[in-house]
Amino acid sequence: MGKVIVGLDIGTTKIACFVGRKNEHGKIEILSMGKAESLGVMRGMVSNIDKTIQSIAGAVEEAESRIEGQLKINTVNVGIAGQHIKSIQHRGIHTRTNLESEISQIDIDCLVDDMYKLAMPPGEEIITVLPQEYIIDSEQGIKDPIGMSGVRLEANFHIITGNIGASMNIHKCVERSGLKVKDIILEPIASADSVLTDEEKEAGVVLVDIGGGTTDVAIFHEGIIRHTAVIPFGGNVITEDIKEGCTIMKRQAEKLKQKFGSALASESQENEVVAIPGLRGRAPKEITIRNLASIIQARMEEIIDLVHYEIRNSGYEKKLIGGIVVTGGGSQLRHITQLFEYVTGMDTRIGYPTEHLANTNNEAIKSPMYATGIGLVLKGFEDLEKSKKRQPEAASTGDVKTHSEKTRGSFFDSMIQRGKTWFVDEE
Repeated sequence: MGKVIVGLDIGTTKIACFVGRKNEHGKIEILSMGKAESLGVMRGMVSNIDKTIQSIAGAVEEAESRIEGQLKINTVNVGIAGQHIKSIQHRGIHTRTNLESEISQIDIDCLVDDMYKLAMPPGEEIITVLPQEYIIDSEQGIKDPIGMSGVRLEANFHIITGNIGASMNIHKCVERSGLKVKDIILEPIASADSVLTDEEKEAGVVLVDIGGGTTDVAIFHEGIIRHTAVIPFGGNVITEDIKEGCTIMKRQAEKLKQKFGSALASESQENEVVAIPGLRGRAPKEITIRNLASIIQARMEEIIDLVHYEIRNSGYEKKLIGGIVVTGGGSQLRHITQLFEYVTGMDTRIGYPTEHLANTNNEAIKSPMYATGIGLVLKGFEDLEKSKKRQPEAASTGDVKTHSEKTRGSFFDSMIQRGKTWFVDEE
């Protein structure tokens, strides 16, 4: 079957497991997916260990059962989000001793590893270090320094930090489900991999992933990630607003949002009415579509205002030719692109996670709600390519340790031994 990578999206409303491989044309194929209702996660953070374990096990079992032949999922790439996620900018310096050799991936790994040793406030750890641009002997703006010569290698880094407890809880849930965590990846970065084109990243674009518990934002310019943020509101607060505003049950509010919801009240007919069955012995409740849309629009405008604040805060507001790409389950609301364009004044499109996939007949995986899960698989293959490039270099220099095998110097990594295998084992 070839090498296989698994992405596990632990979300607030669903837990989804995706199994992918590369076909003979170098495109990623999603072989299988499994989904389970997420019962123990709130706003991207684990709130109940046992319920989360049950949901992970359910999603993984479903993914395994859909693959012909015996395939056992062992190792997964996991997404992380939540209000605790923060990002900082930092510059690192690496002075090279062997001046005759070219700059290699190992030099870059040394620079990245140093960033993982930065002192963090108590209770926080570094999740991801993303090099932005490199500087070689004071020559700035270098995107790929491999193969160049120089003594002083510097880089500007985008560093993503998070709460140690939140990361450990995710690890605990995955490992108690009988799986190993290959890597923990920030969800907006994974989503960006699945829905954005390289051209959009170069031109400047904002990715907005509206999930159940959080709205994730990632801003790219000149192919480099410039800003990330997690907003602690998502589709669930809209459902709560409908529940309170219409005085109905939560499951009814969710169905109402999905079937009749719109992000623009002006696009709804005033005379359209939906009848909601009443509780036992009570009359049905009538709700106008216009009233429903007004409730949704009020909350969506608040979320978009927070997104717009992050765009302005990044300093790239005037440089984003690609506009906004909205993905995630919340992007399926009718007229959402129009509301984004109205509030921000930027071109907006819906992002579907098929940008870098092989053609598939499975319509289900084309939904924006699966952007993060598919992105985790794509990110796994991207990291695999990097590790392949690293191996010949390590062998030639006698340094056999790769970046993923080095300790990151954090309390979290010293507590938990990460799995060393990338793949699913065939039996």
